[in-house]
Amino acid sequence: MPAKKAIIIGAGPAGLTAAYELLQRTNITPVVLEKSTDIGGISKTVNYKGNRIDIGGHRFFSKSDRVMEWWMNMMPLQQEAAAAFSITYQRKTREVRKPENSDTDTLVARNPDLIMLVRQRLSRIYFLKKFFNYPIQLSLDTLRKLGLATTISIMFSYMYAQLFPRKEEKSLEDFMINRFGKTLYHLFFKDYTEKVWGIACNKISAEWGAQRIKGISIGKAISHALKSAWDAGKPKDINQKNVETSLIEQFLYPKFGPGQLWEEVAHQVTEKGGIIHMQHDVTKIFTKGNQVTAIEAVDRTTGEATILEGDYFFSTMPMQELIADMQGDVPENVRQVAAGLLYRDFITVGILLKNLTFSDPKSGAVNPIELKDTWIYIQEKDVRVGRLQLFNNWSPYMVKDPNTTWVGMEYFCNIGDGFWELKEEEIRQIAIDELCKIGLARHEDVLDATVLRMEKTYPAYFGTYDRFDELRAYIDTFENIFLVGRNGMHKYNNSDHSMLTAMVAVDNICNGITTKSNIWSINTEQEYHEEKK
Repeated sequence: MPAKKAIIIGAGPAGLTAAYELLQRTNITPVVLEKSTDIGGISKTVNYKGNRIDIGGHRFFSKSDRVMEWWMNMMPLQQEAAAAFSITYQRKTREVRKPENSDTDTLVARNPDLIMLVRQRLSRIYFLKKFFNYPIQLSLDTLRKLGLATTISIMFSYMYAQLFPRKEEKSLEDFMINRFGKTLYHLFFKDYTEKVWGIACNKISAEWGAQRIKGISIGKAISHALKSAWDAGKPKDINQKNVETSLIEQFLYPKFGPGQLWEEVAHQVTEKGGIIHMQHDVTKIFTKGNQVTAIEAVDRTTGEATILEGDYFFSTMPMQELIADMQGDVPENVRQVAAGLLYRDFITVGILLKNLTFSDPKSGAVNPIELKDTWIYIQEKDVRVGRLQLFNNWSPYMVKDPNTTWVGMEYFCNIGDGFWELKEEEIRQIAIDELCKIGLARHEDVLDATVLRMEKTYPAYFGTYDRFDELRAYIDTFENIFLVGRNGMHKYNNSDHSMLTAMVAVDNICNGITTKSNIWSINTEQEYHEEKK
């Protein structure tokens, strides 16, 4: 009997996880097709003259024991972390210790660079040239910075929202006001969110908030602050299953960025017999009855087209492109919904500095400043930048010279809009000027800069998204294709959710399950549904 084959579109977290899981648990040979020259999708790490860029920032944490175990099997914890932390796995706690008689600094001696660091997370909001905790908290620090009148307004509007919530949460605006109150929503959420998405919050589905801001409220922020003060100095469980996602204070991070992990996964996939074709663009998808039968892929280096037949198919490509590539009689309503799906694109400008500085708005003094933040959310209305990353704080190994500061200026835009179409030197100059304008750098401290564009980074919850069920129902009629990952499902997943969709798809193959509801349910409920019982 000939060996079965799975065609996997995309070498990002979901596609590579599917390939690895198939090799570990089945006799199915995975063939991965990657359109670009890079492994990892939006989780890739770009190396610019020895300085590494993480696109969007990837915190490695999960409430899923399965994902945590998977990551740490691929890249073990650094020795220092193992000495300080306990790991909880499927409701059982075990200590992670350095092996006896080991002279290495890592738990596994095979590669001292192939390790996960444990990093402290600090994300803050930069507003009115002041730093505020993120998520925003009604603390004495916030009171002092905003003033008594504004803080009282926040508290009363929050209480009003709790007593008289908007009964039907149709939009993201409804969702946020119900959880934060109108004053706080207008101060810290409305403008930033509209900067990210380029559309009014009342035009965005409330489902975006349900997936990205699970359980966070002012009440929980206050409770967390009090608990943090009480628990100060106690050892923490890095799984942090009882902590809301937006409040997690520690995370794992590959020594050289997220791309390092996915490059290692790709290496193991090929070592175990899987096949990865780079620069192969899927252009046609063939079906017969309720089965996908083959795909056509074009080698972007030669222009040669190849037909690849398979028994199973995994797609992480944008659903808009998937439906457009399907041959045969696709219902017109399905084509309309797919064509109307929208995405938000992304530009990161890496700026290398001698050091960061802070311009005091009162005294005008400019002094070097050392920030511990991983992310800084820019709320200032007079600049286009939405967020900063300080790559030094994600991992010191992301920076070639530790005496320099490596900043990522993040811009949310759409392909074809005015900002996207600018020349790279113009975008570089805008980013440098804005970093100086908000008072965190001086032009004379800039050493270098580079521009990195990333298409379809964020699937949008507007456009034809309100008819998405029509699209899902059609795709689900094909028994042997599994949509996984962020763009594959048009779902704003984190990388752990994307991995879980792939793992559960392989579970279904192993168990002969053809329905896809357990895949779609990942990242829709407060707890994940993939745990082994």
